[in-house]
Order: sequence, then structure tokens, then C-alpha cells
Amino acid sequence: MSHFLKKMSRRAIVQALIALPALSLFRPAAADPDEIDPDEIIEVNGWILRRSDLA
Repeated sequence: MSHFLKKMSRRAIVQALIALPALSLFRPAAADPDEIDPDEIIEVNGWILRRSDLA
């Protein structure tokens, strides 16, 4: 794995990290409140939290 990271430029690594939050836009939203997992990990304003921490 380290060989793979050595070949990648810093710019490519930073762009990949920036793109990660955008991937959550393509996830289907839970329509039914009963389907929401309280232990699901979510990102809110740059903070990584469990959904149960928000309640």
C-alpha cells in the first residue's frame, strides 16, 4: 500500500479526501424514520458523529 501512496501526488490525495463528503450526496436518504440506525456515523459541519449523539 505504501508503494501505491508513494506514486500518488499529494494533490491527488488531497483531491480524493475532499471528494469523500460529496459521496454522501449520492446515498439514498432514509424515508421511514423507523429505518434510521441510531449508531449510523454521519458528518455534520466537519464533525464526525453518531446519529444517536444528535438526539
